[in-house]
Amino acid sequence: MLALPLLDALIDHALDEDLASGDLTTEACVAEDAKAVGEAVARKPLVVCGGAVFRRVFERLDPSIEFEALVADGVRAAVGTVIWRIRGKARVLLNGERTALNLTQRMSGVATQARTYIEALPEGSPVRITDTRKTTPGLRALERYGVRVGGAHNHRDNLGSAVMIKDNHIVAAGGITAAVERAKKRAPHTSRIEVEVASLSELDEALAAGADIIMLDNFSIDDVREASRRAKAHPRRPLLEVSGGITLERIGVLAAAGIDVISVGALTHSAPAADIALDLKL
Repeated sequence: MLALPLLDALIDHALDEDLASGDLTTEACVAEDAKAVGEAVARKPLVVCGGAVFRRVFERLDPSIEFEALVADGVRAAVGTVIWRIRGKARVLLNGERTALNLTQRMSGVATQARTYIEALPEGSPVRITDTRKTTPGLRALERYGVRVGGAHNHRDNLGSAVMIKDNHIVAAGGITAAVERAKKRAPHTSRIEVEVASLSELDEALAAGADIIMLDNFSIDDVREASRRAKAHPRRPLLEVSGGITLERIGVLAAAGIDVISVGALTHSAPAADIALDLKL
């Protein structure tokens, strides 16, 4: 997910958003030595994700906090399920409540969204569903972890992870052929080259240029099928990825159209936060 120092830095920044000026209500109402138990409860069905993050938020406030995970990451939780339990100073639980929930509601929301898309695939389908770089700034590692927990795959992590020639690269390079030729000369020999195409004619150019992976952007289902036919007939059959306008309703028909990967920005950019509440008991 994240190396501990990076996770701590993210959590500390998030905590500072709430606690930079202290917690006036808690300090005024709650005794300093009061102890409490907090239970994180699923208010709606969800795929659990982020137990380690939930725990770490409170540990950053008080290392003596006691944490118990009752449901593991990746497991579905029904309404009313107690997911995590935390014990310690009541003030600490109140100080960290919102930050812990904000992060884990986001992570569990992404995991739940990913699971929904995975379950839309035909049974036994070899097609991969992946995320994109359309993530929340600062939370990419947590959201990508949520995607994996939900059963989907990650696409490239960042701009240095893979050669992916998109529409604006094609414009800047002077065309698909020129872009691929330059990439082959300059990219590491271990890198595969992916090209985004917007039409069947661009597909043909990418095939001729020797792209290893071709992304079909906003293709109709008929054009996806034709693209698959042309790719399979090519001596160097590239991987085919579809992207753009992907909905749950289209997953099944796309998976049966002869492609290899479906990349879905909605796994992260449109995932609703999971509904988790923290209930305190003395």
